[in-house]
Amino acid sequence: MTEPTFIIPLWADLLGVGLGGVQGALFASGFQGQRRLDLLGVAIIGIMIGMGGGLIRDILLGLQPASLQSNWYILTATGAALVGMLLAGVLSRVNTLIVALDAVVIGMFGAFGTSKAIALGLPMIPAVFVGVCAAAGGGVLRDVLMGLPVSIMHVGSLYAVAAGAGCAFIVVAHALGMGIVPAAVIGIVVTAVIRVLSVAFDVSLPEQRRLYRRKVAAETGMIPIIKP
Repeated sequence: MTEPTFIIPLWADLLGVGLGGVQGALFASGFQGQRRLDLLGVAIIGIMIGMGGGLIRDILLGLQPASLQSNWYILTATGAALVGMLLAGVLSRVNTLIVALDAVVIGMFGAFGTSKAIALGLPMIPAVFVGVCAAAGGGVLRDVLMGLPVSIMHVGSLYAVAAGAGCAFIVVAHALGMGIVPAAVIGIVVTAVIRVLSVAFDVSLPEQRRLYRRKVAAETGMIPIIKP
């Protein structure tokens, strides 16, 4: 069932962008030596995290990116990143706040992506996929831009799984008759709680400790065995 009248409020979208910008500044403040960033670098990281998820969401949905339809998105992401950089020394001492901020940002982008996909009539599983891509998109773009290993693909605290749980709740709750807005709010809470608890208790998916090669054709003889 489509809901063409559903629109993400501008203030809510900008709130997610702003929180993402601050998160990007906190991330950038951790670089030292030759990797340290100047004001422009911090602003770019803030824009990537603040706007990346929304850009990926709208591209997957075949829409004109909402973040390019208003001046406020880039201004908010840049301003939040610069403010976050100025306050990085203070905020970096409050680790709990940083983790909570990260969890809320993931939840918001996931909920917005899934809600928008539902409104456009996407089936349940693709809607969850769009939401997870929106939640993780900013971090992926950040890592690629900085030449870092993509964090979502490596062992660590639950990230995409938390987003997936929140997005799955939204589609199931909506299918059972709950409105998109209350389902999205609860979905954000579900994602944030799972993410925070996974960090607090150091929970992650099982690690793939070793890869085995199966020689199924002569061509595989040139493939090296990856040893632990």
